[in-house]
Amino acid sequence: MDKKRVLILTQEMKPYLVATEIAEITRQLPQYIQDNGMEIRVLMPRFGSINERRHRLHEVVRLSGMNIIVDNDDYPLIIKVASVPGARMQVYFLDNDDFFKRKTVFRDTKEAFYDDNADRMIFFCKGALETIRRMDWPPDIIHCHGWMTSLVPLYLKTAYKGDPVFRTTKVVYSVYKNSFSETLSEEFMVKALISDSVGGKELKVFEKLDNEAMTMGGIAYADGVILGNPGMEADMNGSLRKLAKPVLPFLNGEDYLSAYQNFYQELGGK
Repeated sequence: MDKKRVLILTQEMKPYLVATEIAEITRQLPQYIQDNGMEIRVLMPRFGSINERRHRLHEVVRLSGMNIIVDNDDYPLIIKVASVPGARMQVYFLDNDDFFKRKTVFRDTKEAFYDDNADRMIFFCKGALETIRRMDWPPDIIHCHGWMTSLVPLYLKTAYKGDPVFRTTKVVYSVYKNSFSETLSEEFMVKALISDSVGGKELKVFEKLDNEAMTMGGIAYADGVILGNPGMEADMNGSLRKLAKPVLPFLNGEDYLSAYQNFYQELGGK
């Protein structure tokens, strides 16, 4: 079995942020595949609810200092890192005061959905890919977890298609139950543009701007799809059956970890 490089992109991970089952999966999965011979990196946002002192986050100066453009505005990207308790594994956090300083995640203290969640998503997706470029660590597999990562497959297949770091990268998108019922700002369709290779045609799948549209956008440009919850096929009105790409059905219990690793191997990469 070839030793592959796997990048886990997630909007949450135990013990740093636990909101859904994604947090448990993204805690178990990277450790399992690392213990079984793969190289891993884990990237997630540094939401303000993550206590830096308790989790011993510290800045990675050599990776910080980039600016990420969202709608023609430059936002500084700060990279921090922490060691996962009880594991030989590190997690890299993408930080920016404008997007992630607030103490709640996607809603304010009155449960109102943040108006700039689209901007935060775009910043994270762009920032994650630029961070991997700065690391000069070409991943064989990028595995995206959560709607906040759903632009990454599109960017990889368009703007970053010819980049040497991502030339042979395969991207996997995990599908989870919808976690919000609102819609993102209509400005998403303009702000998500990244180069001449990403226009209205490429973004059309996202145009409903709801949680399901983000999911369908992630699926559309992924090389493989994993169902992270039971019953997802029915929830998506059978649309997954129409995909001309590998789909790993939901698996319960510990077997899912080995199944995910086998799925990576079957997709290939370099």
